[in-house]
Amino acid sequence: MESKYRSERLINFGILLAIVLIVQSVFTLVVRPQAESWLARERAAVVADPGHKPERSLFVIIKDPEQESAIILALWSIALAMRKALMLRTQRRQLGAELIRLQPGFRILPEDVREQGRHLETLPPEQRDLIVPRTIRRCLKRFGETRDVQDAATTVHDFCESEAARLDSELAPIRFCVWAIPAIGFVGTVRGIGRALEGAQLALRGDTSAVTSGLGISFNSTFVALTLSILLMYILHEIQLAQERLVLDTELYVDDKVISSFQSR
Repeated sequence: MESKYRSERLINFGILLAIVLIVQSVFTLVVRPQAESWLARERAAVVADPGHKPERSLFVIIKDPEQESAIILALWSIALAMRKALMLRTQRRQLGAELIRLQPGFRILPEDVREQGRHLETLPPEQRDLIVPRTIRRCLKRFGETRDVQDAATTVHDFCESEAARLDSELAPIRFCVWAIPAIGFVGTVRGIGRALEGAQLALRGDTSAVTSGLGISFNSTFVALTLSILLMYILHEIQLAQERLVLDTELYVDDKVISSFQSR
């Protein structure tokens, strides 16, 4: 299990590294050159026509380091959420599979649990460790040890609760990003306000470019960070809901397909 967690961690950081390289390349080759070109055109337009009202540009809004960092974390969170969604989809498919093959009216005695669990051992390794077969194995094992149907049902309930906690803990990287992105936006806000204050003396002389540039950094970083955090909060809640439904449906599945067939004597 420890090797599995280590592998998952390496995969997650590999995804992050790939996203950093891609986003950095896009910002260097496309976003920042386009933003500088747009700003130069707008400055020329203002000189030619003092009444010119510039339109907003997406490249200018996202060109600063804070927005780039927020976008990197947002893309990483989305990639992790997609991996989690695919995993949950694979887990849910097993709820429709006949992992325990019983004839109508057949009862499972404590002496039969080894034979009934034999089919689970023939599953491929990537399917054998999913939540549904592990819950069934735990249920069969407990019933074989105690010969008590109620005790087996309690074991299934406790095991599903522990699985729910484990699945929830695996969302820690996404939760970190949901927290970190608004913090990065706040850093941009502070940096922008500081830059605007540095240009206050120039503003008194009639040059407001430093002040407007600083306020632009402040507002743009806040806007991007808050927008991305709202999107990620929705994705996080959807993943949490899917996980809770999977655990609940697994408990109901084991109760309906396995525990209802137990007979202690």
